[in-house]
Amino acid sequence: MALNFTALGDSQVKESFVQWLIDEQFPQAQQHFGKLWDYYMNPAMPLGSPAPADLSCRGYLQGQEIGLPPRITGRVYGAYRSLGNGLPLAEIQRKEVVIENDIAWRIHAMADFLFGKGIILISKAPRDERRRQIEQILNAVLTSCGGHDFLQELAALGSVYGFVDCLIRPGRLLTSHLLCPPDAHTLSSTCPTEPFDRALHLACTLDLELIEAPRALPVLDENDYRKIRCYVQHFHLARNRVAADSPVRTQAGRRQGSATQRDIDAITEVVSPAAWQRYENLQLVDQLPNPLGFVPVVHIQNIALPGMYEGLSDVEQLIPLQDELNTRLSDRASRLTMQSFKMYLVKGIDGAEHFPIAPGRMWHTDNTQATIEQFGGDQEAPSESLHIAEIREAMDKISGVTPVVAGVLKNKLGNLTSGVALQMTLMGMLTRTSRKQQTYGQGIRRIGRMILDILDKAGVFPTEPSERDIEIQFPNPLPEGSY
Repeated sequence: MALNFTALGDSQVKESFVQWLIDEQFPQAQQHFGKLWDYYMNPAMPLGSPAPADLSCRGYLQGQEIGLPPRITGRVYGAYRSLGNGLPLAEIQRKEVVIENDIAWRIHAMADFLFGKGIILISKAPRDERRRQIEQILNAVLTSCGGHDFLQELAALGSVYGFVDCLIRPGRLLTSHLLCPPDAHTLSSTCPTEPFDRALHLACTLDLELIEAPRALPVLDENDYRKIRCYVQHFHLARNRVAADSPVRTQAGRRQGSATQRDIDAITEVVSPAAWQRYENLQLVDQLPNPLGFVPVVHIQNIALPGMYEGLSDVEQLIPLQDELNTRLSDRASRLTMQSFKMYLVKGIDGAEHFPIAPGRMWHTDNTQATIEQFGGDQEAPSESLHIAEIREAMDKISGVTPVVAGVLKNKLGNLTSGVALQMTLMGMLTRTSRKQQTYGQGIRRIGRMILDILDKAGVFPTEPSERDIEIQFPNPLPEGSY
């Protein structure tokens, strides 16, 4: 059984197009966004034991090694995600590989400046009592979905991928209210259909699910990229069972054949204004009408890009400089390895290669032409250090995050004698944070309005459209007393 969108009620959403998204767009998204995530996390992949002969003595490869030249890694990588399967070069030996992840701490600093002190939700309802109730409901929903952790995850996903989508799922109780609204729903908004405590309890059953960019396959309006006609997410789900083709066991309990594998299903979820569907391995397993009448998804860009559904990723623009930094650090490590230890050239002494070099040892020979020459030792390379420092400064300029944000002051103590000096030092970071406050704040406002709209349609907490507008207040990220 294949995809069947009859229940979606939208003739412009074709099964063939969504199948193309799954077959073609999904693998490309996995490759592109997977690269961004690996440069952010720099995961270590174990090599097992023993390690291959063409690798260093370390038993792992790191995610950012894919950007190093073959003269350092001794391997050539083709398509991305082939880190462990790179083609080894017999004529090139693996050098010292040094990875300094200068991306992750910048992403963490951006998230801390944006949501480190939380946010304040302020209702714009005209009456004080309604404002208090609306703020209490929205704060309760946010807390039930993780609170500060939810905001940190929102900032991290958006910063890495360039955007993040929030899918608002009504709980089982709210869904029953939406499908069979109570008669009291027709009452005025000034008289809640249920006691406020009951409404607060039902509101907490809402789930704010953040959709990672690799699994998002939205079907956008052909004439307006900002409008989602149908939202599709596709991902692989690891089940709590063994795959059906796993090896059978004998009566003694011993396994036969290859190692057992965990079962993995391909999940496709489709949400339209009319219906919701869930497919497992292209088999329809669940379907419900959508009583909301709209797609409950809020799209949030990290930094807005004109004419683009995706936003600007903080990681993508740092990748070339990160590769250059890792290359120079690896070159310096290789140079230090060759030059840090003294070496000796012995001439005219038979069997000198078997003599140990240690204090108190004496070599002797009857050859008057015999010599022992010492060479090697560490040598200063100022151009190399300057180049590495300039790469770091370039990353500071592009990301807007300076080492001062992480507490690395060095010789900049004289610049921090006043709050104004601190602001000038962190001007790039504060400006970037201000831009993000606009995009993320607007997204959180839409989430709040959508939550109130869902509760109104369910007859749980009726509100007028004019009461659903909220304001997001971001505390000052700088330390108190810096002004």
